[in-house]
Formats: sequence, structure tokens, C-alpha cells
Amino acid sequence: MRRDPSRSKGLLTIGVLWLILLSPFAAAQAPSLDSVLKKMDVTAADFKTAEADFVFDVYHRVVDETDTEKGTVYYRRSGSQIEMMAEFRDPDRQFVLYKDGKLQIYQPKIERVQEYTTGANHQEFESFLVLGFGGSGEDLKKSFDVTYQGQEMIGNISAAKLQLIPKSEKVRSNFPQIMLWIDLDRGISVQQKLMQTQGDYRLAKYSAIKVNTKINNDIFRLKTTGRTKIVSPQG
Repeated sequence: MRRDPSRSKGLLTIGVLWLILLSPFAAAQAPSLDSVLKKMDVTAADFKTAEADFVFDVYHRVVDETDTEKGTVYYRRSGSQIEMMAEFRDPDRQFVLYKDGKLQIYQPKIERVQEYTTGANHQEFESFLVLGFGGSGEDLKKSFDVTYQGQEMIGNISAAKLQLIPKSEKVRSNFPQIMLWIDLDRGISVQQKLMQTQGDYRLAKYSAIKVNTKINNDIFRLKTTGRTKIVSPQG
């Protein structure tokens, strides 16, 4: 019985493909924790600005309910500092500004600004602030124990899933675990999940992301009025 040469050739081709797929070379091409963090380092080195639309799903375990907030967030590097403005549009309009070591929450409806000074905790605060937006992989490792959890598709974006465990006991007592999804092409965050000790969490989803485009200075300023009252809950 004659052997079909075309069949033999086909089997040989399939065998070669399997060898390639199973080889150490192919495995080395897959994303790893080191490659993801290095991509974040490259992005952070050139980072100037970022803006994105967001949807925050805030889950409350006690009542088994989820609140949803929507808006736009802006980041920019100013010297060695990162500034952030989050504009919430739904369900209630409010603005959250971080600048010069101060966090300000402006609620136009009641004409009130709550002001917090981060003080000695500013590094811990900023480690959360820049999660995946301007923060480097090296900085991430300073504040968290980082574990690579594989790849996931977030919408149409291939993302690396990272598990972060805060090194600070104080931070860990409130947020024992954070999940971070990093766009493998751009080295920026497309999704975050902050878990709290009591089972509550905040899932943040980002879209329409723009990096290093011009953002007006006016964005990083609260548009208060003469009737606005500033309060400092810290005393």
C-alpha cells in the first residue's frame, strides 16, 4: 500500500507546529510579570498626561447592592508630582482634585469642599492614585507584592492581570488585595478592583483612554463660587 506523500507532509507540518508551540522559545514570548512591569516603566518614563472615561461599580456586601458612578478622570505630571482630577457626572455631580499634597472633594449641589492633607502619608496615597496611570513598574513593586495572574480580554484589549498585596500593614488592613489589569500594548490600566476586608469592593472600568494629549490647565482647578464653604474633616 502506497503512502500518500501529501498526507505525510501535512502530518509533518502539524508536528513541527506543535514543537514550536511547546518549545521554550514560544513560552518566552508570552507576557510575564517582568515584561509587564518593564512596559509600565517605559510608559512612566514618557508619561505627561492621561484622561479616560470611567465607570465605578461599588459593591456593598452587607446589603448586597451595587452603586454605579460615571465620569471622566484626568492625570498629569507636574515636576515630580502627579495631579489628578476626577469629574463625577452620574448619579451626583462632584469633583475630586488631588494637587500639591491635598485631596479636595467639591460638591456643587451643597456648595461644599472637603479638604484633606495627605502629609506624611502622601507616598502611600499616591501609590493608589497612580495605579496604572503614570506609575512605573518599579514603583509598584515598592508598595505592593505583585503577582502575575495571566492574560484576560477587557473588551477588545488584551490585558495582563496583576494581583497586588499592599506591603503597608495600615493600607492592607483596609485593602487586603487589589487586582489590576494592564493594557499590554500601552502599559496603562484598563480596569482595577479594590477589595476591602469586609467583602466590599470597587470595580473601576476605563474607556476612551488618551495618553500624552494636551489637557487645559483649567481642568485641574475647582470651579467654586463665593458661596462655597471649605471644611477640613481632619480638624
